Amino acid sequence: MVTIKDVARKAEVSVATVSRVFSGANAVREETSRRIRDVAAQLRYTPHVGARSLTTSKTHTLGVLLPDLYGEFFSEIIRGIDLATRRSGYHLLVSSSHSDVAEVESAMRSMRGRVDGLMLMSPDLDAKRLVDSLPEGQPIVLLNSAIRQPGVASVRIANKRGAKEMVRHLIHHGHKRIAFITGAKRNIDGEQRRSGYRAAMNEAGVALDYRLEVQGDFTEDSGYEAARKLLVNKALRPRAIFAANDAMAIGALSALREAGIGVPDEVAVAGFDDIPIARHMSPALSSVHVPIAELGERATEILIAGLTNRRYPARHETLRTTLVIRGSCGPPGHG
Repeated sequence: MVTIKDVARKAEVSVATVSRVFSGANAVREETSRRIRDVAAQLRYTPHVGARSLTTSKTHTLGVLLPDLYGEFFSEIIRGIDLATRRSGYHLLVSSSHSDVAEVESAMRSMRGRVDGLMLMSPDLDAKRLVDSLPEGQPIVLLNSAIRQPGVASVRIANKRGAKEMVRHLIHHGHKRIAFITGAKRNIDGEQRRSGYRAAMNEAGVALDYRLEVQGDFTEDSGYEAARKLLVNKALRPRAIFAANDAMAIGALSALREAGIGVPDEVAVAGFDDIPIARHMSPALSSVHVPIAELGERATEILIAGLTNRRYPARHETLRTTLVIRGSCGPPGHG
């Protein structure tokens, strides 16, 4: 493995001079700097980010810690983060926690000293311990967090409002028996969306039937199984199914198709997030549109602003949602 000493020896300069060149210091003559970079290229030398950060206190790298990396939602988040990061000349270090607090803490320890700032998605309602363990002095932005920490910036989605608007739409078009497939337990997004569902039903004077609330976990499989449970008792069969995310709504569509139930003629279906695949389903899935890429992009912009100006105030933003009505809701229902 080529070291900084090898570069210094071949370029006939000191190790300190090579270090200054790769740390961005401008105390080295242009001719010398060019020679050092040419030698480094010939030897295929790559500066060690961790070592460089010891002298510059900057890695020009941002850390991203998400609950998972699987699925279109997280892909879109990363896409937005990547767009903003590349615009600002930073690099990314991405990891996942699988919603396990111990794994989050381990990942944060491994990133310490390797990133200038951190974006952390912590949708678990028990995230207080996690947020309390955040490293002091490091700029951090929380995404979709249940916790609002003094001095820590955050970006959220208007989950409750979006869910209320979708349920109001379904009620307006004649649906009264509206089932809800919930998100994962102890998840702030799922709980806020359930709250919006219940609020819209109550405001419309539609009695809540808790048998129509079926537990899911944000996966296609859980949406499929939840829909099958809703279809077992024909007397309880809903006229509409609203899932707390699109993945579960897609699973529900599969279960309805398998059971020979027409969508939307017999049962309307709606989801939440408006992931790219939603528009390509058959029928195309109605959904609450979340600006997913923008969520990642705004978090990155806020984080970089904080890195650029340490006196930059910790911002708290909530991104609005919009309804996207497609074929899965169809014409007015009949209760």
